[in-house]
Amino acid sequence: MSALRDETWNALVTAGLDPEAVVDLVRRALAEDLAGGVDVTTVSTVPEDALSVGDLATRADGVVAGLPVAAAVFELAGDAVVHPIVPDGAVVAEGTAIASVAGSTRTLLTAERTALNLLGRLSGIATLTAIWVDAVRGTGAAVRDTRKTTPGLRALEKYAVRCGGGQNHRMSLSDAAMVKDNHVVAAGGVVAAFERVRAAHPDLPIEVEADTVEDAVLAVEAGADLVLLDNMSTADLRRAVKLVGGRARLEASGGLTLGTARKVASTGVDFLAVGALTHSVQVLDIGLDLRPLDEPGRRAVGADGSGA
Repeated sequence: MSALRDETWNALVTAGLDPEAVVDLVRRALAEDLAGGVDVTTVSTVPEDALSVGDLATRADGVVAGLPVAAAVFELAGDAVVHPIVPDGAVVAEGTAIASVAGSTRTLLTAERTALNLLGRLSGIATLTAIWVDAVRGTGAAVRDTRKTTPGLRALEKYAVRCGGGQNHRMSLSDAAMVKDNHVVAAGGVVAAFERVRAAHPDLPIEVEADTVEDAVLAVEAGADLVLLDNMSTADLRRAVKLVGGRARLEASGGLTLGTARKVASTGVDFLAVGALTHSVQVLDIGLDLRPLDEPGRRAVGADGSGA
């Protein structure tokens, strides 16, 4: 398998992704699909020297995310090069050509499913995130993800959230503290749990989960930077916002739906924690259509269906 082109490596870096981690992930995904053998259908039906161009196109409206990752798949599978037509984060209509890929026909067909699996999932996350962001637009609240991500895909999925206009919460257990209900029980109280974390990690951001307005106030008075208001009614959210009075940032979590998102955001909280962005996403349908090298490519269309 070949190495990444400089353009792809740099695009991953610009996206805030670790290229070496992406290479490792892609190689494992390709190896899983081949299972130690070859693509028997493609090798049997396609001449070794055949060349093709493939058009990556959306089959539904959405937001694109993961084109540099898809490029890495085709490059690591063999001699193929992806040419993006739109950038990650672009809002596109059904039928939009988002990239073309050229190279060995065998490479294109062997890499197709792995590339589309990643590209479709990331674009689905970006699309759902954009819907949530639009639902709370103008309220002052931001939409954030959680750690409810697919094992091994966290960095990519959180990147997709950013493509959709959302914000990332902590990336791991080590870059910020989250004092949850079980920590509170183990420590003997909200304040005790917070103080133990602060003593052990004085420079680390600390978020405290609170089930009641009273616990939220206690956490703020103890010095919490951020309080997660868990499964509270909108009335309690408003009361917490009033009592905290801007001394800490507040995040609503638990039971949130698109139907209630704006109402919750309008209480004055700073963030909405939405695990569904990554754990309940529907992939964006994206297809790869092959054509001979001398055949004109698919005409790209804009998000409104007009020619681009």
